[in-house]
Order: sequence, then C-alpha cells, then structure tokens
Amino acid sequence: MEVRPLHDRVLIKRLEEETKTAGGIIIPDSHTEKPAQGEIISVGSGYRNDDGSYTALEVQKGDRILFGKYAGTEVKVEGSEFIIMKEDDILGVIQ
Repeated sequence: MEVRPLHDRVLIKRLEEETKTAGGIIIPDSHTEKPAQGEIISVGSGYRNDDGSYTALEVQKGDRILFGKYAGTEVKVEGSEFIIMKEDDILGVIQ
C-alpha cells in the first residue's frame, strides 16, 4: 500500500535513535525519547495559491529532517509507523 499526502503535507519515517552513548553506556528502551529526526518518504503536491495553481514544497523525498517533539500525526500503515505533518512543522533539513 502506498500513502500519498495531500497538498502541503509530507509523510515521514522516524529515524531510530542511538541506544548507546559516546562513553559506551547502553540506554534502556524505557528511558529513550522518540527521535525528532526523520526521512521524508512522500510529499504532497504543494501549496494551493489563490488563483488555483500550486507552489511546490521546499523539501523532497529522501531528505533527512528535524521536526518538533509533538509535531504531526502518527499513523500506522501495514505495521509500519509514520508521521504526517505540514511542511510548516519541519524545523530544518539535515545536510
């Protein structure tokens, strides 16, 4: 199944956070926070202008991004967890 976000929304797969610190200490799952980094899986068609035309989004499929802790809506599709959010909720692109 394929999910295509509408308009100015993007579909994001959350990236896994490291479970070991730089000093070698292993962090248990119960004490880790959800990472605020992800990879864009799919993008919508863009912003709709007043004249009915679309303006493309600045981000594109494959970009690694940073987003807020409580941004977007979590969805589960065929056992995989994704986040759908507006492009405005994206804080930055990791280069």
